[in-house]
Order: sequence, then structure tokens, then C-alpha cells
Amino acid sequence: MTSAPFQPAGPARRTVVAAAGAAGLAVALSACSGSDDDASGDGAAPPASQRAGADSGGGEAAGAALAATADIPEGGGKVFADQKVVVTQPTAGEFKAFSATCTHQGCAVKSVSDGVINCPCHNSNFSITDGSVQGGPATKPLPAVGITVSGDSIRLAG
Repeated sequence: MTSAPFQPAGPARRTVVAAAGAAGLAVALSACSGSDDDASGDGAAPPASQRAGADSGGGEAAGAALAATADIPEGGGKVFADQKVVVTQPTAGEFKAFSATCTHQGCAVKSVSDGVINCPCHNSNFSITDGSVQGGPATKPLPAVGITVSGDSIRLAG
């Protein structure tokens, strides 16, 4: 009696390992890819939360109190992570607001010091006066966000 060589059902082990490796490589490459364009990289308009005069997009109602003017240091600022906005006071009584999403690859900016807004991901820095790039790999300024100041209250513009 002769027997036929064993032929397993389904794909060979090499095929499965190669496919898994190719899939993993594709995921890694897409996760690491980026551009110096907007955070989405698709060339579309920025989300409403990044357009000047828009609400925060972070769940806060437009016009909701964001901070007291005393909370924002002169020559500095404060990041409001939940609202995805950073409010600065370049000079006494002058308040500005910008998107807290870095224009390099979409990381959240984390701090304001020495007159610049800092992104920890790749060390981009932006001016507290106009959001312009002061250093790092970012090439586009932080978009302005609309705010209103009434008395000692700072609110997101509606």
C-alpha cells in the first residue's frame, strides 16, 4: 500500500506569516505617516474647532465662560485641553486664543512659557501674540479661535 504525501488543508504557514507581516507593516507605516499640512493630511478644511470665531468643538457651549482674566498670566497663557484652546495675554489686557492642536501632526500643545506655546511631541513653538511658528518642524501657525472678554470673564465666541 502506498500513501500520498501529506497535503495540509488551507494556506501554508509561510503564506500566513508573510501576510501577517505585511499587514503589520502597513499599519505601522500608516500610523507613522504624516505631513506638514493639516492634522488630517487630506487637504480638507480644518475642523470647526480650529477656525477663527468657531466654538471649541470640545463639548462646551458657545459663549460658555472659559476663564477669568486673572487666570491668564501677562506675557503667558493657559491651555484648556478639554476645549482644545489656548488663551494668551501677550500684553496687559490683550487676550488672544488659538487652537490647542499643533499644526505639525495634530498633537495637543501642553504649555505656555517664555512667550511661546509649546508642543511636546516634536518641540514646535508658537507665538502667544499671533500663533505664528517660532521654532520646530511645524510650518503653519496655530489657527485663531474666537473669544470675547467681558469684564473679568473670557468666553468662547458663538
